[in-house]
Amino acid sequence: MNPVVHFEMPADDTKRMSDFYTNVFGWQTQSMGKEMENYVVVSTTEADKNGRPTVPGTINGGFYPKEANQPGQYPSVVIAVDDIKEHIKKVISAGGKVLGEPIEIPGVGQYVSFFDTEGNRVSILQPIMSA
Repeated sequence: MNPVVHFEMPADDTKRMSDFYTNVFGWQTQSMGKEMENYVVVSTTEADKNGRPTVPGTINGGFYPKEANQPGQYPSVVIAVDDIKEHIKKVISAGGKVLGEPIEIPGVGQYVSFFDTEGNRVSILQPIMSA
């Protein structure tokens, strides 16, 4: 199998996007500057000295500036949270728009999608905690 090891999301304003995800989820971001086409590295979990996540099953990623001449600039991520209702409030407070009410995915948990400040569709999931 080929596991998911990274995510990328486009942004009209990478600074605004970085602020959004830092404020809502506590992620750390680092702009790589013009020499790296203004790519922003995103840390969502602890990493080793090589930048690889130390917690099994977790990933890090990045934000890149949107470009009008490049098609298919869409993200595909689901973010696990411990309290979906609290994070819905945080999304709204940070300028995002929640798309409806959370739904129960049987055997998985509570799920809802939202648009972030850049118009990206992202989802949050409050997993069912195992005993």
